[in-house]
Amino acid sequence: MSIKLKPLDQQVIVITGATSGIGLATARAAAKAGARLVLAARSQTDLDLVAQSLGGHVATVAADVADPASVRRIAEAARAHFGGFDTWVNNAGVGMWGRLEQGSLEDFKRLYDTNFWGIVNGSLEAIKFLKKHGGALINLGSEVSDVSVPIQGMYASSKHAVKGFTDALRIEMADEKAPISVTLIKPSAINTPFPEHARNYMSEKPKLPAPVYAPEEVANAILHAATHPVRDIYVGAVASC
Repeated sequence: MSIKLKPLDQQVIVITGATSGIGLATARAAAKAGARLVLAARSQTDLDLVAQSLGGHVATVAADVADPASVRRIAEAARAHFGGFDTWVNNAGVGMWGRLEQGSLEDFKRLYDTNFWGIVNGSLEAIKFLKKHGGALINLGSEVSDVSVPIQGMYASSKHAVKGFTDALRIEMADEKAPISVTLIKPSAINTPFPEHARNYMSEKPKLPAPVYAPEEVANAILHAATHPVRDIYVGAVASC
């Protein structure tokens, strides 16, 4: 079955991790393009502020992507408000700084709950609807999905896992001839609150390596993938090296 993606002004787009960084930039760009939005994040207060700033057709869901039941509520909200969705963006993620032997197993598991299992939960929920109606599934990986780095070793391993899962899901959807475009976005260092929000085991404050790109660059890539079937998109010259 061929994949046909709608123009943005005809789409309903689900975005997780929508209240800051890449998710917020994507929500703003999508709203400006005329898309209807279903925004998810853990804080309802933050979601309300974002929805108020965007105006237009926006539904919000307070949800933890690590919880499959919460993710189901996101899909249910999309169906209740707009009859479904056309693009699902798995963007929610957390970070961690420090050498691997400094970290705790509990923190490692929490990171994987969001970065990996959150994307698994979102993807498996999204394809239930998209297999019947068509559309785009977009997962946020990283430049470290391909090449690992020290000091962010567990984060990098989670993004490796995201790549492996996304690649396998894409193959399976193609084998079923499902009308779903599956895209992995691989940004390099992006100017977001990521360093401040990440768990830090180091004595010094973490800093992203230059060059650092604007989150709007990633938002542009995400919205391109929402309208053009594409396998991978690198954002930033370093990521594409």
